[in-house]
Amino acid sequence: MLAVTAEHPRTGPGPDAPVAVLANPTAGRGRHRDLLPRVLDRLARAGRPVRLLEAGTAAEAEGACHAAVAAGAAALVAVGGDGTVHLGLQAVATTGVPFAPVPVGTGNDFAADTGYPADPLAAADAVAQALRDGRTRPLDLARMTGRDGATRWYGAVLAAGFDAMVNERANRMRRPRGPRRYDLAILVELARLRPRRYTLRLDGVPLECDAVLVAVGNCASYGGGMRVCPDADPADGLLDVVVGGRFDRRTLVRVKPRIYRGTHVRHPLVSVHRARTVEVAAEGITTYADGERALDLPVTVTAVPGAVRLLR
Repeated sequence: MLAVTAEHPRTGPGPDAPVAVLANPTAGRGRHRDLLPRVLDRLARAGRPVRLLEAGTAAEAEGACHAAVAAGAAALVAVGGDGTVHLGLQAVATTGVPFAPVPVGTGNDFAADTGYPADPLAAADAVAQALRDGRTRPLDLARMTGRDGATRWYGAVLAAGFDAMVNERANRMRRPRGPRRYDLAILVELARLRPRRYTLRLDGVPLECDAVLVAVGNCASYGGGMRVCPDADPADGLLDVVVGGRFDRRTLVRVKPRIYRGTHVRHPLVSVHRARTVEVAAEGITTYADGERALDLPVTVTAVPGAVRLLR
């Protein structure tokens, strides 16, 4: 879905090139599992063969996406939530291969923020129509680079504060199962809450601050509709950086629900910045991008205009 660049020229796919589909049967806790045959049928109405990628793990899924793109897929469609989208973006970024999400996950922030219908079948119909028409539109992605040179792409939001620490703790816990594990992780991290010292560089301009929340948004939302970067525009070539400062437990609990409406940015302890390149450094934090475990801080995040071409 990324724009074609001089580094990655791409000619149009042949008429028999397939639409590759990455599907996560456990997305949304499996509640849309039975929809997959109908989604594939809707996509096939575009007049191209549809190839369902096989994978048993996230690493295999990402590898299958890369292989499909390298083999000349006409497009890549991610049927799942933000995690499935995240895997697909690693393969299509800067290649010119069109991409689309079909939202069936617990959190579908990238699909929602980029204008796809919430209903999976309606989204599949929209993707098929765009395929038939040969219609795509360029959209920015964010490219993360770690201290060791490792890179990851993301489409929605990078969490590098309290929410990232909650995700990290929840992923380490074996019990309880389901959403209660996340709720318990929130309680544990709230009990341990303290501002961390961050060093940011926004287009080279340094900013040091004590904060409990740092989010770098290409899009507005994460966590299933939390508008943490409410004014982020994935077509402006910039990243929105939201910093929540020295919150205590009580104030954070009171302000956090406002993130769903995006009104938290009006709080005096919250600041909003905009930059093309953002460097984030702090001790002991692993970031989460599109809800997926990403790179340890420090990281450098760069907005890459037109990095993906969406079937819209």
